[in-house]
Amino acid sequence: MRRPHLAVLAGIGAAAATAVFGIRAVLTRQAAIARRRIGKPLGEDSLDADRVWRRALDGEPVELLVLGDSLAAGLGAERRKETLGGRLAKGLGRRLHRPVRLRTGAVVGSESPDLDGQLALLPSGYAPDVAVIVVGGNDVTHRLPVSTSTRHLRQAIDELRTRGAEVVVGTCPDLGALRPVPQPLRRLISSLSRRLAEAQTETAREAGAVPVDLRRAVGPMFLDDPDAMFSLDRFHPSPLGYRRTAEALLPSVLRAAEIALSARRASATR
Repeated sequence: MRRPHLAVLAGIGAAAATAVFGIRAVLTRQAAIARRRIGKPLGEDSLDADRVWRRALDGEPVELLVLGDSLAAGLGAERRKETLGGRLAKGLGRRLHRPVRLRTGAVVGSESPDLDGQLALLPSGYAPDVAVIVVGGNDVTHRLPVSTSTRHLRQAIDELRTRGAEVVVGTCPDLGALRPVPQPLRRLISSLSRRLAEAQTETAREAGAVPVDLRRAVGPMFLDDPDAMFSLDRFHPSPLGYRRTAEALLPSVLRAAEIALSARRASATR
């Protein structure tokens, strides 16, 4: 009985290996199709939105730093005030009634390990009041291990906290909203993006940062109205997509700024 049993197991193993190879081949072909459909009609350079926003208001500017990938950099926005950083700076200034100085360290195409380099380029004495990190989409599409993504996210949060910043993390958006990506690859990257977002949430909380679940906050909007929410390449947000994303982040960014300003006032009175 032993030889037939081994033969059956060998047959099952061969069939499983063939199935896995077939699935990988299909997914590889679909990834190539998605890359051709998306292309790079927006180029690779985002708008420069770094400036003091709400300059006419009284008070010392709030220092706002934005790190991460193309979403954080604002690729797809048509004007600098429509970028994620520009919208956050304007909204923060309006609610706090004071100027906001925006610094964008985010770079198009970045993955979580690139946060190290973005931090390294900051001036040594730079101390933001609030730092916003949005990263993860490229980690998923480039199949970066979740453990690698979260390790670098944790290191970035720790560095920013050392600089005295309050940190807000916008977790990985739902990549299942990307219509140019065919099925079943779209279902797979949707699942992978959810897994990464959950891990980012846990990592952010453990490190003392505030996570914002972009998948739940704005994911349904991108799924329901992709023509309005996505830009020309159907991959990056449109001005409306950035507006909704900023609206989801702003309450947490505002609370973080209030905490930072309170700490600044307390330090000044000592």
